[in-house]
Amino acid sequence: MDVLLPARHAGRRGRRRPVTAPVEPYAHGLLDVGDGHRVYWEECGNPEGRPAVVLHGGPGSGCTPAHRTLFDPARYRIVLLDQRGCGRSTPRVLDHAADLSANHTWALVDDLERLRAHRGIDRWLVLGGSWGSTLGLAYAQAHPDRVAATVLASVALLRPADDDWLFGAGAARFFPEAWAAFSAPAPDAVGAAEMFDAYHRLLHDPDPAVRDGAVAAWCAWEAATLSLHPDPHAGEAFADPRFAATFVRLGVHYFRHGGWLAEDQLLRDAGRLRGIPGVLVAGRGDVQTPMQAAWELAQAWPDARLVVTDGGHVSADGAVAAELRRATDAFAV
Repeated sequence: MDVLLPARHAGRRGRRRPVTAPVEPYAHGLLDVGDGHRVYWEECGNPEGRPAVVLHGGPGSGCTPAHRTLFDPARYRIVLLDQRGCGRSTPRVLDHAADLSANHTWALVDDLERLRAHRGIDRWLVLGGSWGSTLGLAYAQAHPDRVAATVLASVALLRPADDDWLFGAGAARFFPEAWAAFSAPAPDAVGAAEMFDAYHRLLHDPDPAVRDGAVAAWCAWEAATLSLHPDPHAGEAFADPRFAATFVRLGVHYFRHGGWLAEDQLLRDAGRLRGIPGVLVAGRGDVQTPMQAAWELAQAWPDARLVVTDGGHVSADGAVAAELRRATDAFAV
């Protein structure tokens, strides 16, 4: 989820300020976070601006120059990072036998705290989409005193019912042909949990052709379900086989473990966000993360404002991205 597409695929509806070319980083590095991991980070924009951190989706998609365009670089100190195992962080999850035991949600939460302290930031705005919204909520609930505001799109709460919608044949009602291709490698799987286990086995098959086929099938389903009106260019994000393998291996790993969250944990603990202003952006055409999750979160979090567009998933939709820019503009005042 949330492979942010280049600006040439983004719609222009509702845009208040023009989207310029991404500003280049003025600082970057690799932070040793322990467990043999080093996390890539970069900063761009105004070093004296309001600090903000971007949490990419996937898990495993990595940060991109397109993420930098969600902020006014004159007013924000923009921090981006590649979460463990992906992008420019090391080690990257390319080998099917890679050890993922130290790659989990709460390790990523700790990484964010290390990065915040490393960069000398007291509090920052947290922006995330799709899986990035999941991580953003987990981080904000664990460290509310370090979060000045939140901007979250395509909210994913990682509840079993949500998993069953996307990976247990719920969304197949809209895309039966894509579901047939996705479920073909795991014909006996019933429900999301069994589908995750089946794909885990496929990704660890000794035959590389089986592993590659599983990666391709998963990516095709991801690309097909971004919106009720899919972008024909969505599959381009998975053209790099190294990126695709990383994306799928980390995704299956996290989903198979329920994100290391107790059932309904993020909604249950929404009270910890009291006093933190938030904007939740949802698209009515979002198939991967239907807007019900954002609506339920908004009911449990009085300081959050729900903004609904007629678009799709954050990674595919210009209308959603435009609302994210509106939100960051408003918080920059």
